[in-house]
Amino acid sequence: MPGRRVFVLALPLVLGAAVAVPAADPPVETETLAPCPHPRGYVCYRASAPVAVDGDLKDAAWEAAPWSDEFGDIEGAKKPKPRHRTRVKMLWDDEALYIAAELEEPHVWATLKDHDCVIFADNDFEVFLDPDGDNHLYGELELNALNTTWDLLLTKPYKDGGRAVTAWEIMGLKTAVKVDGTLNDPSDTDKGWTVEIKWPWKGLTELASEKQVPIPPVDGSQYRINFSRVEWDVDTANGKYTKVKNRPEHNWVWSPQGVIDMHRPERWGYVQFSTAKPGTAAFKPDPDWTVRDNLHRAYYAQHAHRQKHGKYAPTAADLGLKLPADRLGVETTRSGFEMGWTDDKAAKPRYTITHDGRISK
Repeated sequence: MPGRRVFVLALPLVLGAAVAVPAADPPVETETLAPCPHPRGYVCYRASAPVAVDGDLKDAAWEAAPWSDEFGDIEGAKKPKPRHRTRVKMLWDDEALYIAAELEEPHVWATLKDHDCVIFADNDFEVFLDPDGDNHLYGELELNALNTTWDLLLTKPYKDGGRAVTAWEIMGLKTAVKVDGTLNDPSDTDKGWTVEIKWPWKGLTELASEKQVPIPPVDGSQYRINFSRVEWDVDTANGKYTKVKNRPEHNWVWSPQGVIDMHRPERWGYVQFSTAKPGTAAFKPDPDWTVRDNLHRAYYAQHAHRQKHGKYAPTAADLGLKLPADRLGVETTRSGFEMGWTDDKAAKPRYTITHDGRISK
């Protein structure tokens, strides 16, 4: 993915434990200027029993949790359906968020064993989490079938000049993997592998303050989250798996991004926490989704305008999006901008967005 490759190519620029990415106008794809449908949502129920993080999803607590929709291609329905099924479940209690994943895979393999190495060089499972939904300060966790992990904190998306802090560790994190088959053995056919994650609330406090969102959540709280599965095409030779040369990875995700980049937090899905009996609560779409989407479209249009004209657009009308000028306010300088969306007859904007993509209410 573009965001991933920026990180890898920037490795020689490591200063301490962070990777520097030069600030520049982000890419502006056609998809980012068009209205985006509401992302997927999942209702996460409280665990009815203790969750043993061992990779086995047959616990009583997990039996009560619903499966998510199956993953699709990162670009959405315009691309073929993934050849292997991937789905997730979530639970929560006073201590942590629990995530379970089931990855169908006829040939389970993994090679990487060092913590905080670039895990997506193997087939992997990934979690992206931004509790307050402001697009900045979010966490990422990757793990392979050997249960080797890479946890990192993003100050903001790579496209906005963000830095990946690889020294960051999720406090109290616990993960487990169970392989249904044999690992690294091309001579047989496997069924797949399962993942279990315990992400404690104390490991989320660095990503958002309790003034922005309640941590732990309360009934009805919503966080932004997405999941990704990286899958490489492989050949077998001399009893080993080898990746097919010069062939990019497949990126299968829970909530489609529209573009090949997981580091577009505005496109992630929603997890809604519930204290109701499992299976009885309905997901409630974000009532502010259209406003948030309009501001993100305006953000991309501003960067497209500067790429073409050398400066940001001074008014909403100059963006070419047909957004109401009386709702979208624009303030610019030579190096940045801030735009706000104001409701009818309101004195202050309901949401604002800045040139580096941070959206706030």
